[in-house]
Amino acid sequence: MKLPWVGLPGKAVDFFFPAWCLGCGQEGTLLCPSCRSGLPRLLPPLCPRCGEPQALEPCPFCRGRQLSIDSIRSPYRFEGLIRRALIPFKYHNLRVLAAPLARLMYDYLASHPFPADAVAPVPLHPSRQRRRGYNQASLLALELGRLAGLPVVETSLRRTRPTPLQAQVTGREERRRNVLGAFLSRDQSLKGKGVLLVDDICTTGATLDAAAQALKAGGAHSVWGLTVAREV
Repeated sequence: MKLPWVGLPGKAVDFFFPAWCLGCGQEGTLLCPSCRSGLPRLLPPLCPRCGEPQALEPCPFCRGRQLSIDSIRSPYRFEGLIRRALIPFKYHNLRVLAAPLARLMYDYLASHPFPADAVAPVPLHPSRQRRRGYNQASLLALELGRLAGLPVVETSLRRTRPTPLQAQVTGREERRRNVLGAFLSRDQSLKGKGVLLVDDICTTGATLDAAAQALKAGGAHSVWGLTVAREV
């Protein structure tokens, strides 16, 4: 069944889509306090590098590899209500969800701070962004930067080639190869800075690590990944 807002421009979706909680239907907010409290949290133990659950030390994939990302964290598991929110936000133009989803990320940062000087979104390839009409990671980064009082730098990191969606690629090593060398730092605007790299969903961390490699090649001091949710 086609979702009623699919195909509408972003502002039209924001205007016509009513503020009903996606979880319980309560009027007034897209994620009510009660449903937010029951969201599927991603709990420790976690790999200190990629954030994969059930790892007290670097997981087998991270152990022995020279990763560029300093650490990846995701407050929630990609299931239940979080999944029902992220799918229409990412693929079906429900941009109005950027604010409540970024608030979830900000609340996590309040108790798990990163030493960041700036926020940067993971970019889409221009061809994919033209088809989709927006970059969901940029929407999250702008909202998160506003909440955290950090500058958002959208122009430094560029995606140089189109790649299959990570969710369509099987195997962790295959996903790493899929995005290897797919990003480029266009300037040195983040040189010497700690960067909070933002995306919506972490699958294995390969995309965030490839983007961090480009940012560090451009002079970033450190890169920390933060997504709303992680596939487990």
